[in-house]
Amino acid sequence: MPQHAPSLVPGQEDIAPAHPRTADPRTARHRASGTEATASGSSPYPRRIVFLARRDLGNPAAGGSELLVDRIADGLTAAGHQVTLLCGGPAAYRDYRVVSAGGDAGHFLRARRAFARQVGDCDLLVEVCNGMPYLAPLWHNGPTLCLVNHVHTDLWDMRYPGPMARLGRRLEHWALAGPHRDGLTVAVSDSTAAALRAIGVGPERIRVVHNGVDAPAPLLPKAPEPLFVAVGRLVEYKRIDLLLRLWERVRPVTGGRLVVVGDGPERARLQALAGPDVVFTGRVSETEKHRLLCRAWLLLHPSLVEGWGLVVTEAAARGTPAVGFDVPGLRDSVVHGVTGVLAGGESAFAAAWCTLALTPERRAVMGRAAEARAEHFRWSSTVRQFREVAAEAWRPARSAAGGPPVAPGARGDRT
Repeated sequence: MPQHAPSLVPGQEDIAPAHPRTADPRTARHRASGTEATASGSSPYPRRIVFLARRDLGNPAAGGSELLVDRIADGLTAAGHQVTLLCGGPAAYRDYRVVSAGGDAGHFLRARRAFARQVGDCDLLVEVCNGMPYLAPLWHNGPTLCLVNHVHTDLWDMRYPGPMARLGRRLEHWALAGPHRDGLTVAVSDSTAAALRAIGVGPERIRVVHNGVDAPAPLLPKAPEPLFVAVGRLVEYKRIDLLLRLWERVRPVTGGRLVVVGDGPERARLQALAGPDVVFTGRVSETEKHRLLCRAWLLLHPSLVEGWGLVVTEAAARGTPAVGFDVPGLRDSVVHGVTGVLAGGESAFAAAWCTLALTPERRAVMGRAAEARAEHFRWSSTVRQFREVAAEAWRPARSAAGGPPVAPGARGDRT
């Protein structure tokens, strides 16, 4: 059983220049005031912010990390910042500028050159560290902020053979604890913060900024027959194969359907493993995802590790509790016994799945608790928290350039 539960309430080339979005007058005023303050030199926030990340949200392989960056970038743009995303692979038009530095893997080698040629300069560079690092502090002459969803320590062995896995793990750990040692690091959860401390990142450098979720459309009623949903990219560490094995034990007890939402390199293998009453939908629209999460009896999340587990909060906002394993990330997004269940092993996972499916009253209580907790996680809060950390990361450079002095802790310095 889990030993600790989180509190119920927390905290190619230039592809796409920014294009205007129809906005209400309040947004226009916010943009204008942010720009004017920066132009006058009185703003405590960096104006030009560049995100360096592996993928854009429009990439077919995009997931929670890409959604997080998109929501933050969009929110910062609405607040008057000039935001650019420098990424690899295909990209789509956004309200902020998007620059592609090449292919999914090759862009890591081209990022520095693409930054120099097509971005030029910025007040703050945000390196999104998802396994393979860019080592931005070694070549960027300016403030750098590191954004980490989760440390990939155990995942290298799932994707690569022994020598390559060891090399990748050492490179990731060195990059996070070495080149970024003089800057701040944003973790998306307390679990990620703990993993960063474990590899030598100083706790005084870590700031936690939680993921958010959109306020959902009007909710739909639960399905009359058992409906269980799993959502995510179909890759090894999501462990959908394990879920399919457990389904063979659960299905005779509960009946119903298991719907797997998402796509990825594991899809063909997983479909070959699937037994009766399993549906693979591939990628779906936000409208369809909303419908499925509303109608589902349970969200099933058998992942080995997460940074946060964004889909857990998305399901919670629709009154759907989750069953997952007691692993990093899910310990943060699921309150064990309140908004869902965290299992210590496969048998416990199957038992929780069956128990909740057969006890509608308990499932409904958990669903209401999950919905109430999800109200405390909104993208507006995520953007606000991130913006304060960006100001803190930029503060030394601003002071060196002759900006007004700022008292330590005046804008929420924290460890």
